[in-house]
Amino acid sequence: MTSPSNTSAAVRLTVRGRVLLVLMLVVALFVAFSYLRVGSQAGTTPTGSATRTVTVQTGETLWQIARQVAPADDPRDTIHRIRDLNALNTSVVQAGRLLIVPS
Repeated sequence: MTSPSNTSAAVRLTVRGRVLLVLMLVVALFVAFSYLRVGSQAGTTPTGSATRTVTVQTGETLWQIARQVAPADDPRDTIHRIRDLNALNTSVVQAGRLLIVPS
């Protein structure tokens, strides 16, 4: 008779176990690629234009920020882009807020 310490236990996977293992691997790879994809898109908008952040100063308006960010462009267009980038429902911004703006 052999003692339990001398026997080597082989791990056997059933078909269900193999399927579960493959599914877990696929999910892990999907999460990893999704995370890397999000990280690589930081600093760009869905249209691919570069962005940066600015902090709203006391008394500053979106009009002033738009003129500073894109002095050659129509401020109304720049304000529209800033509102879209930040999901703003209004043009009123509070001091200290970080805004994503086009570069």
